[in-house]
Amino acid sequence: MPRITVPAPEKILFTAEIPVTIGDINYGGHLANDAVLRLCHETRVRWLAANGWSELDAGGAGLIMADAAVRYHAQVRHGDCLAVEMGAADIGRGGFNLLYRIVRVSDGLKIAEVQTGMACFDYAAQKVCRLPETLKTALEAV
Repeated sequence: MPRITVPAPEKILFTAEIPVTIGDINYGGHLANDAVLRLCHETRVRWLAANGWSELDAGGAGLIMADAAVRYHAQVRHGDCLAVEMGAADIGRGGFNLLYRIVRVSDGLKIAEVQTGMACFDYAAQKVCRLPETLKTALEAV
């Protein structure tokens, strides 16, 4: 079976502990696919807020997700608490990748690895723009 490879973050910029709610659970009784991306989105938004930013203004540019890849390792159930560790890679002129490692807090079991490709975006002009220096510095801060 073909499998994608998602790199784990080498340096952790931010960690969020997030409990799994009933809305995160699918018909199979475990964490839904879309919930995994929501957990990453929540972690990214918390990191931005910790820096005084939002996705509409992250140091002078908005952010938009260009792509995502998820590699699953284990199931998660309602009530589990997850630690979502976030790092950055491939920082370029107009974007970067965010790498996430999701682990269950109670036993440290790796649940998933996720990569999201983020582009800097000027929402007023509706076009991609350059990576602000302040955002680049924060992404390289570790």
